Amino acid sequence: MKKRTIYELTKEGLIILIHLYRYSFSILFGPCCRFNPSCSSYALLSVHRFGIMEGAWLIFKRLIKCHPFHPGGYDPVPDIIKKS
Repeated sequence: MKKRTIYELTKEGLIILIHLYRYSFSILFGPCCRFNPSCSSYALLSVHRFGIMEGAWLIFKRLIKCHPFHPGGYDPVPDIIKKS
């Protein structure tokens, strides 16, 4: 049996939380995301592509845009994260 690191377990835990959100709250509220891809899809792809820390940062930046005054639209996960 392969030993998994804390990092891998935390990443899997975050992915499970995203799936729980997707299959609980999303069912209650329906498809109402103003962005494409949806925020839960964006979150999963961010974590898979960049890991926990960078993925969480991208998720945070996406969620603070989620308000009635932002037009939404196409907002894909970046291929690389620009370091400033």
